[in-house]
Amino acid sequence: MPVVMSMPALPPTKPGSVRAEIGPLLALSVPMMLGLSAMTLMGVVDTVMVAPLGTVPLAAVGIASAVAILFVAALWGIVTVAGVRMAQAHGGGDARAVSGEVRAGLALGAATGGAGAVLMLGLLPFLGWIGQPPAVLAALPVYWGLVALGLVPFTMFFVLKALFDTIGRPWAGVGLSYLGVALNVPLNWLLIYHLGLGLTGAGLASLLSQAVNLGVAVLVWRHWAVLAPFRQQAGGIWPRIRAQWRDGWPLTLGYAGEGGSYALIGVMIGWLGAEALAANQIVHAVAGVAYVFPLGMAGAASIRVGLAVGAEEPARLRPLLKAALLIVTTWMLGVMAVLLIAGEAIAGALSDDPAVIAIALTLFLAVAAMQVADGVQSTTLGALRGMMDARWPTMVSLIAYWPVALPAGYVMGFVLNLGAVGVWIGFALGLAVAAVALPLRYWRLTRVPKPTLPH
Repeated sequence: MPVVMSMPALPPTKPGSVRAEIGPLLALSVPMMLGLSAMTLMGVVDTVMVAPLGTVPLAAVGIASAVAILFVAALWGIVTVAGVRMAQAHGGGDARAVSGEVRAGLALGAATGGAGAVLMLGLLPFLGWIGQPPAVLAALPVYWGLVALGLVPFTMFFVLKALFDTIGRPWAGVGLSYLGVALNVPLNWLLIYHLGLGLTGAGLASLLSQAVNLGVAVLVWRHWAVLAPFRQQAGGIWPRIRAQWRDGWPLTLGYAGEGGSYALIGVMIGWLGAEALAANQIVHAVAGVAYVFPLGMAGAASIRVGLAVGAEEPARLRPLLKAALLIVTTWMLGVMAVLLIAGEAIAGALSDDPAVIAIALTLFLAVAAMQVADGVQSTTLGALRGMMDARWPTMVSLIAYWPVALPAGYVMGFVLNLGAVGVWIGFALGLAVAAVALPLRYWRLTRVPKPTLPH
């Protein structure tokens, strides 16, 4: 059973305020955003540095990225649970329990990251069955394998980053994240162009950068004096691993459902040809950078809610979500404006193929239209996960993405012949469903009982 905070069982506390929560949320979400943007920038670097090789290698990066989203999203469920359990233990003042959750998260992250890599490698032979361009498939195998192997250091690194975020040292995680980006740029140049490895060089550069990231993060955890309370030995590691998996698999299923729907969007767009796939990769890379702010806010909301749960302060929970939604909606409106105004210029900077630029411009318009709904649903999911409420939100996400978004995208893209832009417009309908249903769930769970007045 998911560990959901039972509001009536807790005594009412002094209500918080939206204004009081804005500052702490920003203080945590901004470094979390920058850390997540570093992960996204790995893909952007690959996109930018592979683009001069031509449309086919760029399309290969696009299909690998689209499928990798499925596995990254699923593994993010494990990272989320490890972080929330750390936050709840830290909110309760139990450093030994935090240490135990870190160790359990690293072990579970290594196991699940390895399983994800094996599964992703196993999917490669089936890409030809789902209508992907033959030229793209011929260029893909080695790059695909390197992207798959990167799932292991990715998961373990973000478990350690969750520790830094939880204990109020988020900028340490940011610095470590950008170490990987800083390495990725020269490694891409060296391996892609100087050594002539092309697309394979891009995949190898990303894998090496992620491995260095993880290695340095482990050294910081093991030797930084500030972290001494959180590396002490803690009993019961196996029960913690089992508990993280028990709480994490519904999140993993929900994230996988979301990531799988994104992956199928990429697959459907691949049916329209290499130009459409390359254009989708450009839009995905650019929009992905902007989307790290809602992801950072979702992570911050998750940790702040977890701390409030651990400290038994239920009256803070509604102001927390109100503040988070106010911030994220303002940001997404700004992103919408940028995509509408500068979409053509951005596409032209990343490709010299007129067909790719034309498709990318229409995709920017569709993606801009769904920004606010996407920000609302992702932020509310983060807040719900801070209460370890997983199963009902998972059901909402699966319904919104699969029976709603994907069929709508197919109908609008292929039955109504709107092409790639129709696929994304249909997908936006699923986001709108989640953006309504998830806040209603949070509001129901966070009712604080009214005190009984004396007679």
